[in-house]
Amino acid sequence: MKMTEKAKINLNRVPIPKQAPEVRKANFGEVALGYTEEQALEEANRCIDCKKPGCKEGCPVNVDIPEFIKAIRDGNMPEAVRILKNKNSLPGICGRVCPQETQCEMTCNLAKKEAPIAIGRLERYVADWERAHPEIIEQQKGRISSNGKKTAVVGSGPAGLTCAADLAKLGYTVTIFEALHVAGGVLMYGIPEFRLPKAIVQGEVSYVKSLGVEIRLNHVIGKIATVDELLENGFDSVFLAPGAGAPMFLNIPGENLSGIYSANEFLTRTNLMKAYLFPEYDTPIQVGKRVAVFGAGNVAMDASRCALRLGAKEVYIIYRRSKEEMPARFEERENAEEEGVIFKLLTNPSKFLGDERGRVTAVELHEMELGEPDASGRRRPIPKPGTEFIMEIDTAIPALGTRPNPIIPSTTRGLELTKQGTILTDEATGSTSKEMVWCGGDMATGAATVISAMGAARRAATAIDAWLRNHS
Repeated sequence: MKMTEKAKINLNRVPIPKQAPEVRKANFGEVALGYTEEQALEEANRCIDCKKPGCKEGCPVNVDIPEFIKAIRDGNMPEAVRILKNKNSLPGICGRVCPQETQCEMTCNLAKKEAPIAIGRLERYVADWERAHPEIIEQQKGRISSNGKKTAVVGSGPAGLTCAADLAKLGYTVTIFEALHVAGGVLMYGIPEFRLPKAIVQGEVSYVKSLGVEIRLNHVIGKIATVDELLENGFDSVFLAPGAGAPMFLNIPGENLSGIYSANEFLTRTNLMKAYLFPEYDTPIQVGKRVAVFGAGNVAMDASRCALRLGAKEVYIIYRRSKEEMPARFEERENAEEEGVIFKLLTNPSKFLGDERGRVTAVELHEMELGEPDASGRRRPIPKPGTEFIMEIDTAIPALGTRPNPIIPSTTRGLELTKQGTILTDEATGSTSKEMVWCGGDMATGAATVISAMGAARRAATAIDAWLRNHS
């Protein structure tokens, strides 16, 4: 279709099939069911073959978006897989959890008409097709010749997997050191099954391993070995991608009462430790009838929706700003509302109350109003005097973000940090203050998106390769 044929352009995106809210809130099955072949073709045919495609500019990992969509249109699915996997080793994950609406879809030229191509949904379609046809990727994988260099990657989350895959394709012998008993990092412990099935994550992990990458589980770098020891024992470079798994709290009275979980702990117990499969997995987690989740990012939406599925009768999102300032993706907010999560906006907690057994029973809240924008660009919430009130709850989940664990910085000589405790990193290359050590993902930026971590990892892999070639 040519740009001159504007009258024929279909401005209506093909909706993705989903479980009905009343059904899905009682199970952990995937909410979005994915496109059928007919729906994928219909959506792909909306692409107008721009001479200057804006979508590429918005992709942090530089996927050749128009090319893989054209392959779908042409019915050449192996070619669509090849194009996607050339730049993105984790398309099944990205197609599900990337915020495409603020990246590639936002810069799609059709977005000016309020109907960008559903790039993420098409990416998921291609990845799911490949998963159903595993022989395709085996046929496309060329023989990789070793260049004799060894790289250590710390962490097997999105950044670690991406950097490892890129370096393996360049001929490096790559070993990933993962602290947990399963690979995948935040993709396994932080994102619920209904949004990102763990079989999808492990499928992507298997692909990275098929490139020759070794993954060593239960290896806490900083304890079992330091970064310096890795460099002293045969590794030519180290890429740090351990994520940012240390939770942040409200720091108000009563926060140490029983029944209060950090979102990190709550989601880890639910997802990685499979509390949702009780009694098959007897994971200790107790969800009461009235649950309050504090915060309004994607993690807050995940925690609130998990609480509903674990048996809570009423789940509240407590947020000190208005809906317009919420950092969560619109799709996740919409899903939460459809499932019955109650949004209590312009409200902030001041203290928790408990019973004689030390268990939380209520939270004191007060109303807020919005003032001038603060450093984040959002309007600053200001307490309204005399508006305090008590809300009865039996479970509380602060979902305020995370910060890096200090174990690696504290055991690594010459590694400079920022004021926020992240590793000081060159944004363009991922290089750190320590020679032969690079960093990417949440350890460098603080908590951010999966795709931004992957973009940083790809830039770091390129920089590592260039540095090692020049210093061989």
